[in-house]
Amino acid sequence: MLKSELLEIIANGENSGVEFKRDDIRPEQLAEEVVAMTNLKGGMLLLGVEDDGSISGIARDRLEEWVMNAIADKVHPMLLPYYEEVQLDSDNRVAVVSFTEGVSKPYVLRHKGREDVFIRVGSTSRRATREQQARLFASGGMLHTEALPVAGSSYNSLDHERLSDYLKNVLADPDIPQNKSSWVNRLIGLGFMAEGISSPVCTVAGMVLFGTSPRRYLRQSGIRVVAFDGEDKTYQSKIDKILDFPLVGLWKEDEAGERRLSEMHFGLIERLVDLIEPYISEESGEIDSHFRRERRWYYPKAAVRELVINALAHRDWTRSVDIEIGIYNDRLELISPGTLQNSMTIEKMLAGQRSPRNPTVVEVLRDYGYVDARGMGVRTKIVPLLKQYNGNEPHFELTEDYLKTTFYKKK
Repeated sequence: MLKSELLEIIANGENSGVEFKRDDIRPEQLAEEVVAMTNLKGGMLLLGVEDDGSISGIARDRLEEWVMNAIADKVHPMLLPYYEEVQLDSDNRVAVVSFTEGVSKPYVLRHKGREDVFIRVGSTSRRATREQQARLFASGGMLHTEALPVAGSSYNSLDHERLSDYLKNVLADPDIPQNKSSWVNRLIGLGFMAEGISSPVCTVAGMVLFGTSPRRYLRQSGIRVVAFDGEDKTYQSKIDKILDFPLVGLWKEDEAGERRLSEMHFGLIERLVDLIEPYISEESGEIDSHFRRERRWYYPKAAVRELVINALAHRDWTRSVDIEIGIYNDRLELISPGTLQNSMTIEKMLAGQRSPRNPTVVEVLRDYGYVDARGMGVRTKIVPLLKQYNGNEPHFELTEDYLKTTFYKKK
């Protein structure tokens, strides 16, 4: 690092990725800052700089060895930082300890027989709450929140007609359970239920896929649809509704013996597309040869469907808010709670890299044909369909709290 670069960083002050410390701090203090920033986006620790940005310089002998030993001893899992020293003037040097975002979250501080998780909030490091720790486990691939038990639920919270159809007609399972005990054991094996304190309960995956009224037990399992008559949010909306249905539809045999999906048995995906149709399409002014008016969609219907499926398949269930779809005169926005998982980025997503946050949900959706075998819907469906249909590409906005995808109307 150049002297000018370091001075510019110091002049900008501490932030979520930069921390100033004297070089006489204790090992656990150094490790705490490293853990917090590694659990966020990575950063750098400047030793020899006061909190106010004044330069005190480093004086500890063999500082690099001390830093590396402190991190190796106090930070878990193992982390390999980059260490360098920058000479600012004849009397003062500053040590720069830099590290990237961790891929094995959560990182912990090991001290006095404890393991504490810290996160970065602005320019300070704090102990992570239980919910924040769950998100870190999920982002590090160590926990699938879809497997978490749903308090208050039971075997009777699930739609058994849909479950029977899934085993018999979708999976072609020859051994259908014949009693409640057998069903519970099978559902635990499939990841749709889990052992509870007194009796088995549904998992998040089981509830969102097959729950009769999922939001009764899991408030964030629905989709909120809001449509505005303009290009901005207003107090008055054309529609503001939350859908609460199991994710998958129920196909039944008709009189000819063919399996069909009727409106009565729509799942959440079908009901959503049906609900928003009047707000993202319009009837043509002309009548076709069959005396019908053709419906013109503002966005490709297949791309909208794929966008919704992606959000339902990959959302963060530790976030207690619904997926939200906002419909405006010039665009459609979908906000999926939670940031991307497992060090995934928008660039990687657009390139076709796959990293499912909820593998059980994804597999069931694939069984039903909602998700294709490749699982590359953003790259192979959403982007090319929208570009071909409207002449523009979707816009993605990623924060620590959500991923927002925007479809724009044809210019």
